[in-house]
Amino acid sequence: MSYQHLNINQRNKIEAYVSIGYSARRIAQLIQVHHSTVSREIKRCKGRYSATKANQHYQDRSSLKGRKYKFTECLGVSICKCLASKWSPEQIVGRLLKGRVSVGTIYNWLYTNKISFSVDRLRHKGKRRRPIELRGTFKGGKTIADRPKSVENRSDFGHWELDTVVSGRGKSKGCVATFVERMTRFYVAIKKPIRSAECMFTAIR
Repeated sequence: MSYQHLNINQRNKIEAYVSIGYSARRIAQLIQVHHSTVSREIKRCKGRYSATKANQHYQDRSSLKGRKYKFTECLGVSICKCLASKWSPEQIVGRLLKGRVSVGTIYNWLYTNKISFSVDRLRHKGKRRRPIELRGTFKGGKTIADRPKSVENRSDFGHWELDTVVSGRGKSKGCVATFVERMTRFYVAIKKPIRSAECMFTAIR
């Protein structure tokens, strides 16, 4: 059996099976993956295994695949001096850093404060950056990071995780709304029209 990456549903099952004392081999049989995949997954988590933390760790690692981190303090200071001398990021790349750093990378360093230089002082006032995509996101409410520890530890009944599943082809008129109770892992799926599901999720929040 070849190696495969685990998804969040498999990680939720691993967490549930670990909590009741199942071995890595038994868990692997139940979720139909190689036992070494489960063993490595459990060992990566320090302390008690958490599906949420494990999945976030996996996403963080995946976002860095193939990338070589180019930023250094010395490079940041050099770019900052050029910007203070009214050079644009395009000029810096064209004259000094061609082939080493892209223009987009410099703008990313500016917006993430890796370079201590205000975007408002740039010639174009940072107008190169595209507006942040907000479609499909909820405004208001608390993020997952803000939820109480009792929710994270699955010690109280009544905390539900909600999600929607829509066809990847983008032509579906309906979707499946899923509800999972965190402590018992009780799972409910309801088929709904897309607009109806959006209204339902907004009302719950």
